[in-house]
Amino acid sequence: MMNSMIVQNRRLMMIMAGAVALLLMPFLAMQFTSDVNWTASDFAIASVMLLGTGLVCELVLRKVTRPRSRFLLCALVLAVLLVVWVELAVGLFGTPFAGN
Repeated sequence: MMNSMIVQNRRLMMIMAGAVALLLMPFLAMQFTSDVNWTASDFAIASVMLLGTGLVCELVLRKVTRPRSRFLLCALVLAVLLVVWVELAVGLFGTPFAGN
């Protein structure tokens, strides 16, 4: 039981570290080029989306026991993240939240 908790906590820390690493990419790019121009709200929204997705996947991995169901649910969560990210970036569906 204790080993399982260590693995789960390590996985949770890796999810958070992955989100931070992904957010560092545009931050560092902004230091070297003017092509990347994120505002504080862009970073806040991206943080919520990445951490939320990671935490939902972690919840799925902790609660769902069948490997196929785990994979499909996490793939669905990641697909939703991708669609929302694309909509916010370029306006795939033309919602009021669409980017320019």
